[in-house]
Amino acid sequence: MSNSLQNKVAVITGAASGIGLASTEILVANGATVVMVDRDVATMEKIQAKYKDKIIPCVTNLIDPASCAQMVPSIIEKTGKIDIFHANAGCYIGGDLIDSDPNDIDRLIDLNVSVVMKNIRDVIPHMIKQKTGDIIVTSSIAGHLPIHWEPVYCASKWATNSFVQTMRRQVSQHGIRIGSVSPGPVISALLADWPEENLKKAKELGSLMEPSEVAEAVLFMLTRPRHVAIRDIVIQPLAQEL
Repeated sequence: MSNSLQNKVAVITGAASGIGLASTEILVANGATVVMVDRDVATMEKIQAKYKDKIIPCVTNLIDPASCAQMVPSIIEKTGKIDIFHANAGCYIGGDLIDSDPNDIDRLIDLNVSVVMKNIRDVIPHMIKQKTGDIIVTSSIAGHLPIHWEPVYCASKWATNSFVQTMRRQVSQHGIRIGSVSPGPVISALLADWPEENLKKAKELGSLMEPSEVAEAVLFMLTRPRHVAIRDIVIQPLAQEL
């Protein structure tokens, strides 16, 4: 355990599983208090029981406009500040576009793109006021390469990466750092929608990562000296073939 994030308040969306949960645990281990944003009440209560007052659950339905809009103000009311905002929540659609349900497309674009923009829009005024802050967005290797079996997901992550890049100059003058972490395939609930043959091949090749390995990259980004900004980290298994 380290104290590198002592007295920091971190907010992580999609915090009850996968990369979000791994990031929660590594940030707590390094001294931060973490506000877990998720709808999975049972998991958040379990993590809170383990880490006590280092965890603050925040039950939020991010794709509900009212719940999403209330999230940041309610957190600031409880904690008084937000030092770190990790926009991690997301969903996945794979396969041919023609087979995709239009409602699923709407939900993915909302959660992967619109919610990220709205959450960051809400947190920026607070960070500007305190003249410091860190924002990290969970992107994907799919935001850097045209992966033919996931056109909808790829499009959402390309949009996210463009957003992060364009926001960087807007916020850097206020002492705020923003960057993205772009992992390859991670063992998480998102892989449930992978085409079976692709998932089988990935397992055979050893080209899947643990969420904790991505969380370590997030910690690295957050613990650089304030004059150093990590723009983006692409992290993938050595055996991954894309």
